Amino acid sequence: MKLHYANILLFSLPLNILVASSSSNVNDQSNYVNITHHKPNIKSAKIQTTRLLCECDLYTSIYNNDTEMKNVMEIFNKQTEQRFEEYNERMNKNRQKCKEQCNKDIQKIILKDKIEKELKQNLDALHADITTKDIPTYVFEKSLSGKLEKTCLKCTYGLGSNVPLLGLINGVGIYATAQSAAMKVFISETIDGLKGIGGMSNLFGDKIADLVTPSFYGKPMHLVTTILSAKEKLCACPGMQKQILCHGLESVTEQSLPRRIATTASDAYYSAGEKFVELTNSGAIFSNPIVISTIVLLCIALMLLIIYLILRYRRKSRMKKKFQYIKLLKE
Repeated sequence: MKLHYANILLFSLPLNILVASSSSNVNDQSNYVNITHHKPNIKSAKIQTTRLLCECDLYTSIYNNDTEMKNVMEIFNKQTEQRFEEYNERMNKNRQKCKEQCNKDIQKIILKDKIEKELKQNLDALHADITTKDIPTYVFEKSLSGKLEKTCLKCTYGLGSNVPLLGLINGVGIYATAQSAAMKVFISETIDGLKGIGGMSNLFGDKIADLVTPSFYGKPMHLVTTILSAKEKLCACPGMQKQILCHGLESVTEQSLPRRIATTASDAYYSAGEKFVELTNSGAIFSNPIVISTIVLLCIALMLLIIYLILRYRRKSRMKKKFQYIKLLKE
């Protein structure tokens, strides 16, 4: 049933009017006939008609008992109520947003008026000629001291990070140089002392320089053991039997040779120590041009750091005064 119930009810109204008018015409005709046939001295009884909408019962009973129409009406009512509720919720949200935004705008306007009023009163109290345009802003021009401060900071950063490393490298270099010089003195004096021992040059020849190595520094007995073992190997050869160390006063040689080798190694060790102390002395260090240049760079870095701290302190004090003045004007 696709017709709406409201259209059906509206259609029943003209139908009732039509039925009622037709019934009144029929009653009038019946009354007229009765009057003409009866006797003139007898009065005819008037028939009263009642206009009842009895025809509506035919339709109302149908729609009240129709389950399909009831379902349609219930669905329509539910959808209508749901849409009205959603509309009310949206309207309430929009009203709340508008109300909050209006309150914020009102607070901003009130605060702005209040600040302007207080500033005007404070300016009038401080000086009559001061206006709002004379209030200093937070944007300041870069002065010469500020530029110099940044330059000093960059230079100090570069020198402060590189000069200690340079000093460390110089210290390590000086120590390595002194150690290398001391080792050369030890090897040369040991070789010269071994050559001075009778028979050593004839037996070993130029091989003495191969026997003396930096590993024997401070270890004379290891050097004695090495030379004696090399002597025994050479003396075992048939061509070396004529050497002094291989025949003759063998007992005397065996007793004096280790002592003389140890003495030579010890003397070379002390000479190398003296050479190391000489090179690592404070006078020798400060006479080194690399050390002098390092000290000069450190002094320059220290001076730049002091200049940077002075300029930074002045800039902070100047900014502090300006902020205090601005705060006083706002209060």
